[in-house]
Amino acid sequence: MNAMLEPSVEMLPMAVRDVDDILRIEYEAYSHPWSRANFTDSIASGYSCWVCREGGELIGYFVLMLAVDEAHLLNISVVDRRRGLGFGARLLRHAMESARRGGAATLLLEVRPSNTEALALYRHFGFSQIGVRRAYYPAFQGREDALVLTRTLEENCA
Repeated sequence: MNAMLEPSVEMLPMAVRDVDDILRIEYEAYSHPWSRANFTDSIASGYSCWVCREGGELIGYFVLMLAVDEAHLLNISVVDRRRGLGFGARLLRHAMESARRGGAATLLLEVRPSNTEALALYRHFGFSQIGVRRAYYPAFQGREDALVLTRTLEENCA
């Protein structure tokens, strides 16, 4: 394909006007999705909230909370039909760089053990497990544990 015809990919700060598109992805991706208020409160609180757009279409997003020298990745997702094409890696790389620029030395996140695609991505980027939060996530039957992962952030997070 001609490079001139390929849609451009942009990382942009999340805005309230993005939330409808985000919720469509969120409800498709998760059995227990975040609410509109979770996203609007994160934006209003000044969290590092970003969207990835390709040719204007919202492809994915993340929400990152900075606290002193540590960042916590609260939410990250890619629209289902675009998974496996590098957008998750692009979002995670941007989240790590945003955390580092915000003064964080480490990035922490929780992930369901059943989310094998996300686990593979995090391990590829050098995250290691430091703990388990028992019965952390709601599930259709009972609750599911969360694996707690962390990574040190260097000068270049790529």
